[in-house]
Amino acid sequence: MPKAQSKARSPKPKYRRIVLKISGEALKAKGSGDVISPEIVRAICEQLREVHAMGVQVAVVIGGGNIWRGLSASHRGMERTTADYMGMLATVINGMALQSQLEALGVVTRVQTAIQMENIAEPFIRRRAMRHLEVGRVVIFVAGTGNPFFSTDTTAALRANEIGAEVILKATKVDGIYTADPMKDPTAKRFDRITFSEALNRRLSVMDSTAFSLCMDNQMPIIVFDLMTPNNIKNVVLGRKVGTLVTD
Repeated sequence: MPKAQSKARSPKPKYRRIVLKISGEALKAKGSGDVISPEIVRAICEQLREVHAMGVQVAVVIGGGNIWRGLSASHRGMERTTADYMGMLATVINGMALQSQLEALGVVTRVQTAIQMENIAEPFIRRRAMRHLEVGRVVIFVAGTGNPFFSTDTTAALRANEIGAEVILKATKVDGIYTADPMKDPTAKRFDRITFSEALNRRLSVMDSTAFSLCMDNQMPIIVFDLMTPNNIKNVVLGRKVGTLVTD
């Protein structure tokens, strides 16, 4: 009697708890008048569902630049604090879009906000966020840090350290960190791996200085990768060579 064939084992994730940082601009289709593309949101959420199904605890920090940029508005004459609060509200809209699509795909979520708005989202409470992750919910952090003058990059760095994430996945429109802007310099070379110190010395724009300092001081690795390449979130989580790793 022939032996039963053994089932192929599913690949084991390298990371068990992640913070995915998505810019608001990533939700906007190129050349479209829509600030939020349902097709792009669905594509991102399908990737998140696949990673979540692997047993990875997923937290998301979403930006609001597709709707409003506080810093840009302040440069055009608006009072900076007000402009930044408006930007925080934009992230709530984006977070709700992600939540709606994830729930439609069968993924249970919680939106946690740094600015109280009880009819829309629960307040950010560190221990509650960690519990949500432990029982298999995707947590979406919105409203930044709740304070003006801080970016959503800083939010990602702060939340990742608070909840004990193993890595920050910074999703961008390029496939990693380069020696120069690859859109402007065709000779620019991509790093597979770079240290915090080298990134500082080369003045590479990985994150804003506050966020980068938080990651460097707390030894929180960052992986910069192209969000829209199919299966890229899964490939990063599995430890495959995707994007650029920033570490000690």
